[in-house]
Amino acid sequence: MLDKLEAIKSRFDDLGVALTNPEVVNNNKKFSQLSKEYRSLEKIVNAYHDYKKVLDDIDFYKEALHGDDDELRDLAKAEAPGLEEKKQWLESHIRQLLIPKDPQDEKNAIVEIRAGTGGDEASLFAGDLLRMYIRYCERRGWKTSILTESEGTVGGYKEVQVEVIGEDVYGTLKFESGVHRVQRVPDTETSGRVHTSAATVAVMPEAEDVDVEVRDADVKMDTARSGGAGGQNVNKVETKVILTHIPTGTVVMCQTERTQLGNREKAMQMLRTKLYEEQVRKQEEEISRHRKSLVSTGDRSAKIRTYNFPQGRVTDHRIGLTLYNLQEVLNGGIQELIEKLQFAENAEKLARQN
Repeated sequence: MLDKLEAIKSRFDDLGVALTNPEVVNNNKKFSQLSKEYRSLEKIVNAYHDYKKVLDDIDFYKEALHGDDDELRDLAKAEAPGLEEKKQWLESHIRQLLIPKDPQDEKNAIVEIRAGTGGDEASLFAGDLLRMYIRYCERRGWKTSILTESEGTVGGYKEVQVEVIGEDVYGTLKFESGVHRVQRVPDTETSGRVHTSAATVAVMPEAEDVDVEVRDADVKMDTARSGGAGGQNVNKVETKVILTHIPTGTVVMCQTERTQLGNREKAMQMLRTKLYEEQVRKQEEEISRHRKSLVSTGDRSAKIRTYNFPQGRVTDHRIGLTLYNLQEVLNGGIQELIEKLQFAENAEKLARQN
């Protein structure tokens, strides 16, 4: 492990020098790539420094135990057990850091939430999930913006897509893909009977220009007048943009921007993301199946997580974890769930490596 860590440190040092090279600094694409790699190696290198210091301290105290200095000998006896514990913890931590990362994990993401079985109650629950994710993103300092939305008849959403921009967004939110089930008494229920409804969440890595080549000749653009509130101009000018990717038949629509140009740029971004996700799904079918990164059904039986209001609990069925802080979770407190899911994935990766 030390040889591998030394090689990583050497690469890290080389990157540090490269990032001061004017040719690299003036090349935005190259600078961005090297900066990402530098940041990803920095955690490992910092842990390696801590590990080396602990090893040096252990060697020093081992010598002190056999030396003539009584005070040093007593200090060594007191410090040695703690150093051994720290060494073991650091070794475990470094092994976790050395697990190969999915290159998609660093990408921004598009989160799609759809109401599943349960009618109006499912739409309301989809709205609850949207608020939960937006509040979680606020806690993380990530930026969010709604790309498309179709509101439910009594509130909430039949379908909504949100763009999330930040550090390691997809690698964090990908565990949210699946069917989310809610058990509660709807406002419309007069007899107080608990209903079960569901909503599906699909988290997709956002495509960059380099990921998918979309030729203008392959894209057909249609325009329409946007609906809803938004000022005098919104219903008179055809600002809504509908793009069709002719080779695949993929269709996307955007009407959130005030101008046709703005909507076209957003729609092109959404189109690249959809095409990229399809490409990734084909190339990495086994991984996609393992992670269940896309959801194809709103059936309650395919649940990954249950939100039970009468008992105030949240249960993640993939790892058998139950928390009794439902309101905190719905207010964006999903970090514990995500960390446990990340730990489970890393443990599985380690088991496959050994």
